[in-house]
Amino acid sequence: MKSQYKNAEILNRKARHEYSFVQNFNAGIVLAGTEVKSLREGKANLADAYCLFTGTELWIKNLYISEYSFGTYANHNSRKDRKLLLKKAELAKILRRVTEKGMTVIPYRLFFSDRGFVKIEIALAQGKKEFDKRETIKDRENKRELDRIKKIKL
Repeated sequence: MKSQYKNAEILNRKARHEYSFVQNFNAGIVLAGTEVKSLREGKANLADAYCLFTGTELWIKNLYISEYSFGTYANHNSRKDRKLLLKKAELAKILRRVTEKGMTVIPYRLFFSDRGFVKIEIALAQGKKEFDKRETIKDRENKRELDRIKKIKL
């Protein structure tokens, strides 16, 4: 069964520019009902979000999910900390790698799975240096130029 919320996808576009991704994980996230309804409307922002370990648990902090417009007094807090759900082996692996120098966990994409559950794609990442960013931009421009040349020749 295909998900009817396939287009409700929130990306952190800045993350690809700032970090080089080493490994990706799909994690569940603990949410309230009004948070899920806001996400279905596409009203969230991953730009300022980051992940931290508290003991052996992984939490996402500063993830903005706007208040549900039809919510009542039981509406959620828009920037509360939310727990990420991963297998113990994955959590141990991420924790081991994060303790290394320069590694961090970046929330990259928020989406609905085929079963309708909210999932978040997190990436184990390493920060790029300024020259790495310039190199990435240069490679992208070279690729565009080659595509233009190929298109003209055809």
